[in-house]
Formats: sequence, C-alpha cells, structure tokens
Amino acid sequence: MGVILRQRQKTDRGKISLFLDISHNGKRWTKFLKIYLHPEPTSGRLSPKLKADNREKLAKAEAIRTKYESDLVFGEYGFVEKNKGSANFIEYFEALTTGKKKKSAGNYGNWDSALKHLIKYNGGSKIKFTDISPAWVSGFKNYLDTDAFKKSKEPLSANTKLSYFNKLKAALNQAVNDGIISKNPAVNIKGFKEPDSHREYLTLDELKKIASAECELPILKKSFLFSCLTGLRFSDVSSLTWKQLESSSEEGYYLRFTQQKTKGVTKQYIQPQAVKLLGPTGEPEEKIFKGLYYSAHNNKLLRKWVHSAGISKHITFHSARHTFATLLITLDVDLYTVSKLLGHSDVKITQIYAKLIDKKKREAIDKVPDLGIEL
Repeated sequence: MGVILRQRQKTDRGKISLFLDISHNGKRWTKFLKIYLHPEPTSGRLSPKLKADNREKLAKAEAIRTKYESDLVFGEYGFVEKNKGSANFIEYFEALTTGKKKKSAGNYGNWDSALKHLIKYNGGSKIKFTDISPAWVSGFKNYLDTDAFKKSKEPLSANTKLSYFNKLKAALNQAVNDGIISKNPAVNIKGFKEPDSHREYLTLDELKKIASAECELPILKKSFLFSCLTGLRFSDVSSLTWKQLESSSEEGYYLRFTQQKTKGVTKQYIQPQAVKLLGPTGEPEEKIFKGLYYSAHNNKLLRKWVHSAGISKHITFHSARHTFATLLITLDVDLYTVSKLLGHSDVKITQIYAKLIDKKKREAIDKVPDLGIEL
C-alpha cells in the first residue's frame, strides 16, 4: 500500500502536472490533482513569486496525498468513524512505516526500528488508541532512555533516542490530523534534548585520498563522491533517474528533481568530474546509481573504505553533504549561494558550516608553538 506524489513534465499548457501514484491490494492507479507547477525556464530562473506559488501548490498536493493515504489506511484496517479510538495503534504505526518505504530507505529504517521498540515496550503488537495515555508515552521515553539496546547490546545513542521518540510523537500527531484521537497524549511530554550537532566532514586532501582508495562496493564509492561534489542527500542520490539529468550548450549538465525531504523542485548544476562518475547513460526511467540502497552493512563498507585511506573520522554518507558545504565555504563561495545549492530554506541553517571552518582556523592558529619572544 502506498500513495506517492509524482510530477508529469510539461502539459500542453507548458506546466508540470501533479498526480498521485496509488498502489493498494495488488492494484495500481493514478489520480490527477489538477494542480500545476511552473517549470524552470530554459534560461534564467523562476521569479520569487512563481517559486512561492510552486511551494504553496506542492504543500496543497502533499496534504491531499496524506489524506488519501490516511483513507486507505482506514480501509485496510477496518477503521470506522465510531470505532476509531478502538483501533490498534501499533497497526496504524506499521501502516505509516510502510508508507515511508518507497520515499526514503533511511527514514523507513528509522521508523521500522522505532516500531520494533514500541512493540517490545508495549509487550506485544496490540494497543488501542484509547489506551495510549501521557503515562504510556512517558513510559516509552523512559524505556528508550534506560532499557533499550542496540543489537550489539550497547545503549541507544542520544540521537537515536531522540529519533525514535519523535517518531511516536509524529504518529500521534498524524492520528489527530486523521481524526482518530482529539488530542496528542504526548503534547505535554518533554522529548529528549537534542545533542550538540557535530558535523563530520572531509577536507580537500582527505577527499583526494578516498578518491584514490579502493572500495569493496564501487557503486557506494561513486555515489558518495558524487554527493561530495553536489551536496545531494542519500535519499535524492539513490532515487535519481537518467531522465532527471539534462544538459545544454549554454548551461552544461544539471539535474532537475524534487527533493525527497523538502519536496522542493530543484535545478542543480553539476560539474564535469561529477558527471564522469555517472558512467554511460541508461534508460530514462532507470536509476542512475542502480543497486544503491541503505543498510547497516553498506555503512560498515563506507567506514572501512574511509579508514583504508588513512582517515580515522567517523564518516557516514551524510558526511558527503557536509563535505560539499565546507569545501565551498573554504573556497570562498558566499553563504547565500551555498545555502541555495544545499536547498536550505534559510541561510541561517548554512551558517553552521561557516562556524565549523572558523573553529578549524582557530585550532590551526593554536598549533603555532611558543617562539619564546620577549619584548
């Protein structure tokens, strides 16, 4: 079961049509929303007014998609208006988790892990919405903090606790939006404090080292280096298809795609060495990085590859995005341009990378030894 918002390039009116790609009970069909986006012009860029109009229309389409998916969930599990509160919350959470699978493998994995912990905490896979109280929610938070462990028997990290608890709150918020419950029982429960964010990245010299090192999984190496050169998230890199790669004599190569996280339509220019990583062009609907998927095993292969290049940093795939940002700032690209290349909605989000560079500069200055100067 799934409802995916898709775009059909340029209609007869020269606009982009939005529609829902729906699969349910082994059947698949489309529902056109009669909502149209303004396409990027062949030269130049969309005006701020047209960009704002596109964002508004995408938000409206996403609201319709969510409502449609919710209606399918109700039909799948027999939820009826008078009995919504008696429905099984775990089944509802599982349906929401399934809906994440086609959108982002990484996000789906987090939801699926949160689901497993919910079942373990609850002592089974059945609990009515009416039985979920603030005390039950608080109990799940305490469980994550003291009783939950990884497969390696290690306690959950601060970020993992935060992520899993937020998944529960998000599911309950969705249940309020779907009219199953009138109030989120987690609304007054304080979540885990967000830990100080440490954005690990590679320097230019380190990037050159890993580019020269061999990786057991070539597609992982190509996609990671591509992300380092473009700033694209794993969810976007893994879902790219050949039809999204375009070129012109005036503008060179660029990607035109919808960001998986923000749903914003993006035109991303890419440099020749990034294009070189793509290899021979495939069929329009074929994925560019065919065979790339998120898994704990691939994460281990990534770290093994980085360590083989003599780099001891804890590098994840998302570090490639951090590498792209810090590399541009180091090369004196202005923050506004960097923020647009990263798809940030606010330049303040991008400023964290400038602070990282400033910190490294201070650390470099502190390494100058005492010269014993006396005046």
